[in-house]
Amino acid sequence: MDVLADARALAPALTELRHELHRWPEVGLELPRTQHAVLAALEGLGLEVTTGSSCSSVTAVLRGGASATGDGTRSGHGPAAGTRTGGDRAGGAGNGDRRGVVLLRGDMDALPVHEDLDLPFRSQVDGVMHACGHDLHTTMLVGAARLLAARREELAGDVVFMFQPGEEGFDGAAHMIADGVLTAAGPRPDAAFALHVLSNLTPRGMVASRPGAFMAASDGVSVEVRGSGGHGSSPHLTRDPVPATCAMVLALQTAMTREIDAFSPAVLSVGTLHAGTRRNIIPDTATFEATVRTFDPQVQTRLRDTIDRVCRGMAAAHGVDVEVRHIEEYPVTVNDGAETEFALGVARRLFGTQHVVQLPDPITGSEDFSRVIAEVPGAMLFLGAVVDGADPERAPSNHSPRAAFDDDVLPFGAALYAALTTQRLLLAGPPPPDP
Repeated sequence: MDVLADARALAPALTELRHELHRWPEVGLELPRTQHAVLAALEGLGLEVTTGSSCSSVTAVLRGGASATGDGTRSGHGPAAGTRTGGDRAGGAGNGDRRGVVLLRGDMDALPVHEDLDLPFRSQVDGVMHACGHDLHTTMLVGAARLLAARREELAGDVVFMFQPGEEGFDGAAHMIADGVLTAAGPRPDAAFALHVLSNLTPRGMVASRPGAFMAASDGVSVEVRGSGGHGSSPHLTRDPVPATCAMVLALQTAMTREIDAFSPAVLSVGTLHAGTRRNIIPDTATFEATVRTFDPQVQTRLRDTIDRVCRGMAAAHGVDVEVRHIEEYPVTVNDGAETEFALGVARRLFGTQHVVQLPDPITGSEDFSRVIAEVPGAMLFLGAVVDGADPERAPSNHSPRAAFDDDVLPFGAALYAALTTQRLLLAGPPPPDP
């Protein structure tokens, strides 16, 4: 059976589900409406479904009906779908009874962004939007579940579908790992894969990834500057935290260019800055928050020390006090080399070489899927979802209130998930390099 043709046949149903999810976005770890929609979409597929205890996640396990030999060939049928026998998946490469496990992740949460698009399915929740395309990820993973359930007897192992809340800053992957997603099928996964759509940069339908560092580590910085407020007409009688805060923000930008090797990528961006209530009142405090992105743990540590030193120095110069708080968020997303080459090879065979590219450099976005592939070998891939007629170089990016994603990529994502799974399960050990 042609998995891409079968995925295209699902396109109307996938589009309907994506539009429903887009209309009713939810933020964070608790996504009851989204969870209900996913559970309804998985009904009748014969999956072992559980929901999270610490968040509104959904984990579904599909038991395959074939076995693998360890050299990429099938060796007949294993236990019936739905049975669970630990021994038939044990053993190393070359053991004809060995059964693999593949994990597929799709994140489900939205962003606190007010949608600025005139769509027939635009968000009905004020101030909340699927601006990062997680509604597509969830839908594509449902599509993959349907494609793979129809091929149950061909699967030489088991599949874990990881429907994850809280990717956008809530560390939902860590919650699901704590809830046992990595052992949902019994043995830990042999490989894990995730797709992420892009509303710009990459042409529609293009698959992109790279081995090694793929996305950055993310840290948060929260700074509170404390002075002594008073009347705006008499600043000499106060200790004004506002100019001190402004000096810190500018000095940190300079420090980034003087403290960090130009060949070690690092980003510091201040996203919030707050002070005062009226123009003629000097406030007691001012605050700002920043995000820091790095790829090297040594650079990460050095930047923390630099931020502390710069803020303390500027505070002393202005006669104010400062408190700096560092928030460790997501580690570097490191794609396994063999799994990445395997995944890109599958994409080439499925879509054609012209629709697959290996990125020369990582990007400075971050991902909590990094926690999954720190535990098991795996890879994350981008999928271009630029809307028809838009220039990828100029289209609004993910997280923009005008970010738009094309429904036409839904079958492509579902088919790629399914092809990665069926082909990876035929291998008992690490995948061979792409020829």
